[in-house]
Amino acid sequence: MAPALDDEGLDRQLLDLDALDSQLDGDPNPAIRLRQTLRDADETLAARFQEGTPASTLVPLRATLMDAIVTRLWQRLMGDFADIGCLVAVGGYGRGELHPASDTDLMVLVPATPVEGLDARLTGFITALWDVGIEVGHSVRSIDDCVTEAYKDITVATNLMEARPLAGDSTLFKDMEAATSPFRIWPGPAFFEAKWAEQQRRHERYHDTAYNLEPNLKESPGGLRDIHMIGWVAKRHFNANSLGDLVDLGFLTDGEYDALLQGQHFLWDLRFALHLQAGRREDRLLFEYQTELARQFGYKDAEHTLAVEQFMQRYYRMIMRLNRLNEMLLQLYQESILYGDVDEKPRLLNKRFQVKRGFIEVTHRNIFKRYPIAILELFLLMQQHPEVRGIRAATVRQLREHRYLIDERFREDLRVRSLFMEILRQPEGITHALRRMHGHGILGRYIPAFAEITGRMQYDLFHVYTVDTHTLMVVRNLRRLAMPEHRGEFPLLSQIHGRIPKPELLYLAGLFHDIAKGRGGDHSELGAEDAYAFCLQHGLSRYDCRFVAWLVRKHLLMSMTAQRRDISDPAVINEFAAEAGDLTHLDYLYLLTVADIRATDPKLWNSWREALLLELYRRASRALRRGLGAPVDEEELVSEAQARARDLLRDQGLHHMTVRSIWRHFTPEYFLRYTADEVAWHTAAIHSAGSAAHVPLILIDPQTRRGGTEVFIYTRDRDNIFALAVSAMDQLGLDIQDARIITTTNGYTLDSFLVLEETDQGLERDARTAMIRETLTEVLGETRKPPEPGHRGLPRRLRHFNTPTQVDFSEDTGNGRTAVELITGDQPGLLARVGSVFARHSLRVQNAKIATIGERAEDVFFLTDADNAPLTPALRQQLRSELLELFEGDSDIMRRGDGV
Repeated sequence: MAPALDDEGLDRQLLDLDALDSQLDGDPNPAIRLRQTLRDADETLAARFQEGTPASTLVPLRATLMDAIVTRLWQRLMGDFADIGCLVAVGGYGRGELHPASDTDLMVLVPATPVEGLDARLTGFITALWDVGIEVGHSVRSIDDCVTEAYKDITVATNLMEARPLAGDSTLFKDMEAATSPFRIWPGPAFFEAKWAEQQRRHERYHDTAYNLEPNLKESPGGLRDIHMIGWVAKRHFNANSLGDLVDLGFLTDGEYDALLQGQHFLWDLRFALHLQAGRREDRLLFEYQTELARQFGYKDAEHTLAVEQFMQRYYRMIMRLNRLNEMLLQLYQESILYGDVDEKPRLLNKRFQVKRGFIEVTHRNIFKRYPIAILELFLLMQQHPEVRGIRAATVRQLREHRYLIDERFREDLRVRSLFMEILRQPEGITHALRRMHGHGILGRYIPAFAEITGRMQYDLFHVYTVDTHTLMVVRNLRRLAMPEHRGEFPLLSQIHGRIPKPELLYLAGLFHDIAKGRGGDHSELGAEDAYAFCLQHGLSRYDCRFVAWLVRKHLLMSMTAQRRDISDPAVINEFAAEAGDLTHLDYLYLLTVADIRATDPKLWNSWREALLLELYRRASRALRRGLGAPVDEEELVSEAQARARDLLRDQGLHHMTVRSIWRHFTPEYFLRYTADEVAWHTAAIHSAGSAAHVPLILIDPQTRRGGTEVFIYTRDRDNIFALAVSAMDQLGLDIQDARIITTTNGYTLDSFLVLEETDQGLERDARTAMIRETLTEVLGETRKPPEPGHRGLPRRLRHFNTPTQVDFSEDTGNGRTAVELITGDQPGLLARVGSVFARHSLRVQNAKIATIGERAEDVFFLTDADNAPLTPALRQQLRSELLELFEGDSDIMRRGDGV
């Protein structure tokens, strides 16, 4: 049974106004009683929401509740001044929408002539609102002020357009409405253009995508603000009072209106729940709220997907739908408001399509029904006619209404398959075509597996976009390499792209590389199967089908090899080159790898990763050019590096015997790990140091060819060097990307650390470089144990992920050392803490590969014991236990067995 409502639209179970008025009569301080009244009512609204009452009922109800409280405070505090001004609700409150923690936006209209004593009363009124506990945004304006501010600022004009009077002089309010009407300022066309430009700027702040890991319910594309935008234009130009009026005006069908309302109510439910959970106004779906919201909305973990991933997928799909409606309506507005009086003869493209006012449209409303393949032909024509600005809104609607025609029969049509491949083979517009097809729901219909990844998020910090958005960004990155205007971004990659024989194979691999995410199993293998079947259906040769499938299957190979293995080891290079098989496969894989990393997270791509992949590409290319049957051996590589370094040192004036005396203690591993330029740099510095070499020699190259900053340490070898160095760099706020530790035969250590500042860039300031050098010289010059690293608080975004710690061992028999792979949650000071464990056992770090993947640290250390021998089983077990205890603190995990 619906609750009984009083004259002000409130049910008495929420607030008994008669009882409240009785209690307020004669109360000298009404704010105290109203504060408790508001608190009790808000608790009731929250309880109703938890019991299942939708926000679409509670949001307007809370606005009505606020009306009752605010007007009572106005009448009691303003006294004789209550009818001099006019109390006005503006913004969301003016629309009658108030979420639990929304600001209550008020404006007080005052007469043009100042009234003595009014300012003091208004000050007391505003102070009392805060005393009640109302988060109030307020302004005091005359009508002239309203006109002036609204003329200058479209946002003010928008707020005034949504205003409604609450108490006071209603005539003053009507005069303000007339003065700020579209007949005086901001007529419909000007208002529309300004709000459209405002929306475009807002979308740009969110990188034109709503599919970030922590989206904004209100401001992101497809969010509540886009729905408001539709309503504002309708009200300003067409005098519509609600979104429902757009159906009568012919801008929305009944089904579209229902979808728009459903989307708004869904976002309202989310925002209502988010405010309650956060206990404050919060419009961002932050990680700390997502898991609980998923539970609250009834989602449960499934076999292959977490509850939070299912919940966020529903959110992303909903805002995609809202974004499509927003775009379609704005285009309809554009045609009606800006071009309604323009009569332009259409330009025929073919029997099915024509261009009018820059937009492509069907020549007949039944085109898609009579000729279904026109659904794909539309996107091909837009590629072939880049002057076309978009699809006419009426055609968009017809396209949406006929998506059901894309079925198995449609997909098996040879003409359709030819059209799709033609789209991928066009010289221009491939990315735009795929994005348009996705945006209008065509791509997921044509490739059902793509529909499954639409809106799919992965609950981690590594993948900052949904899978579908990431996939299209990969294709976009690949396409940019083919565009002459973008060749300056990655010249070598563009050059490689220019020589690959069939670019469409690369785009297909990009389209399918993650298409099996969320199914369970190895997504690379499952995606390869999908890719092979799709390519075979679309008329590619079996060789090309296998090629695309190989790229999908191996799309992680290059990045994993570069970031987790020692690519200075010829055996690693030969193994990787054998996987590639030939230079053509390597070229394609290199392009796909870079495009994939850059589309995963804009912050993930840095100078270090760029240089690392380039080094692997060059070394593998060389191995392939020589032939897999004649791999490069260590001795040859060492001789080449030494010869080039000698030439450089001779140019610097060093005698070859001087160079030889320094090098005689260096192991072959040193010359494998460093370039000739680096060897020459180190050698010259060691020579210059002379007898002072017992003091730590610290060299810093701010911008190396490996990317980032190289910190080189040459000092006498002793225990704890690694732990001391990483601890010092951690305290300096440096992010270690790579470490190379080599010991000479005469008891010195040659340690290199590739570091980035917290901005992911190399060091640039001379003072900063000097500070690092002085700190390391001081720390390494003392005979002491490394300090126990402190426990610093986790950054907010890392607190909500639980990465189980894994410690695995393997033998690096060729180099006489033990590889230790540590996977755990990323945290400040991680390497310093690991270094302290190594130091306790006098372990020597011979090499290290440091990789941070979102919230996960995946580091590999190559260790020997104090006698430079591989780790014994007993030492492994002890090391495993200490690392697990350090990062897990869970005795159950420590009993999982040594796994050696």
